[in-house]
Amino acid sequence: MSVQEENLDDVISSLIDVDEEDETTSDSTNPFEKDELTGEPVILTERAARQVEKIKADEGMDDNLYLRVAVDGGGCSGLSYKLGLDYRTDEDKVYESYGVEIIVAPKHLMYVEGMQIDYPDGLDARGFTFDNPNAVENCGCGTSFAV
Repeated sequence: MSVQEENLDDVISSLIDVDEEDETTSDSTNPFEKDELTGEPVILTERAARQVEKIKADEGMDDNLYLRVAVDGGGCSGLSYKLGLDYRTDEDKVYESYGVEIIVAPKHLMYVEGMQIDYPDGLDARGFTFDNPNAVENCGCGTSFAV
């Protein structure tokens, strides 16, 4: 083995040792715990809230359905937004915006807290849009992001 290979092995070994020490000696904090989050609500614009209510009314949906905001792996920037009507679980965080109750699973909070959802319906744009302060990169289509 050459000196250069030995040095590379030492560097890799030292990095692995540091990582193992950090895992065992540091306080393991869950990034999804409330104290790690901003506490800012997920909000709808008035237009978005009207559209959610219109969808529920047009489809004759159950009044016990909430607007679920979530993220999913994939999309051109890494994560994609997911919206849907769903039943609330005991673990869900609940927000209210313009009379629409919004639910978010705790594991998704770090990605969507403080996000504003709009529904432009003009000639150049139609559909739900996301203004997410947590995103460091957005794709051109506006439905995926990176943190």
